[in-house]
Amino acid sequence: MSEGQKFQLGTIGALSLSVVSSVSIVICNKALISTLGFTFATTLTSWHLLVTFCSLHVALWMKMFEHKPFDPRAVMGFGILNGISIGLLNLSLGFNSVGFYQMTKLAIIPCTVLLETLFFRKKFSRKIQFSLTILLLGVGIATVTDLQLNMLGSVLSLLAVITTCVAQIMTNTIQKKFKVSSTQLLYQSCPYQAITLFVTGPFLDGLLTNQNVFAFKYTSQVVFFIVLSCLISVSVNFSTFLVIGKTSPVTYQVLGHLKTCLVLAFGYVLLKDPFNWRNILGIMVAVIGMVVYSYFCSIETQQKASETSSTQLPQMKESEKDPLIAVENGSGVLSDGGGGVQKTAAPVWNSNKEF
Repeated sequence: MSEGQKFQLGTIGALSLSVVSSVSIVICNKALISTLGFTFATTLTSWHLLVTFCSLHVALWMKMFEHKPFDPRAVMGFGILNGISIGLLNLSLGFNSVGFYQMTKLAIIPCTVLLETLFFRKKFSRKIQFSLTILLLGVGIATVTDLQLNMLGSVLSLLAVITTCVAQIMTNTIQKKFKVSSTQLLYQSCPYQAITLFVTGPFLDGLLTNQNVFAFKYTSQVVFFIVLSCLISVSVNFSTFLVIGKTSPVTYQVLGHLKTCLVLAFGYVLLKDPFNWRNILGIMVAVIGMVVYSYFCSIETQQKASETSSTQLPQMKESEKDPLIAVENGSGVLSDGGGGVQKTAAPVWNSNKEF
């Protein structure tokens, strides 16, 4: 199996794991919040991250992955920013109508595209833009119902969108810049995310629910669903970093809207949630947008791969003719000029190279 096929298989596995785990945790949390009355979402998220860190620490002890320390300031900033974005999204839901909150989530994709275009010079073709428009239109039809605006809610939503976009872009760039895996990044950033939410969670939840998380009556059923939610969250957090690292922040957001459609469908089938023609039409349009987006992404990936291979081939032929070019290209083959014996030299890496 070639490296390209292994990468594609790994990407499909990451996407599948993300969808299954995210839909599972939404259904679990819906039972916990709606049925059992445990409405402390931010505090619950901090517990998720603590359990994730403990699970990764056990995995590190079992040598399932290698610890790779890198820039501590980048890790701390990234972890705190992630925690803040989660808190702001919860506040946005608390101070806005459900419809406006869904619009906030829809705004993350165009905001991510704008930031990557402005600051990373990343180009999105018209085909990709067209498919994203179809996707957002479908999700909007399926989920956005009422749009009640207020100043505080609008400011919180704007901050939530910006911090979420920056955090997801950083997830991708940090993995590539420092050559760390999704597991290594998650392990090092988890404590900062967990501490941020653990400190602010009870306050935010009290502000939104007028209840005290420490005064809640924890029955055996509530504890069971909290433990189950925390266990599923390990897979959710891991697959999130894995998907963004293997694809892009935009693709992760597209996947997130697929989860939204699946949650709506599962909610109707399993929990008998209300369902109407707008939900059905919106899900169908969104699925069409996802299929078109996936198709155009695969076509562009194949085109880039063919262009890369076609440009590398002439360089390889030239390097075979000229030993000097071979050394400059990092092939590490030198001729000693006496009898045709070749020696292998270590390639010279540029320590100032930016990734």
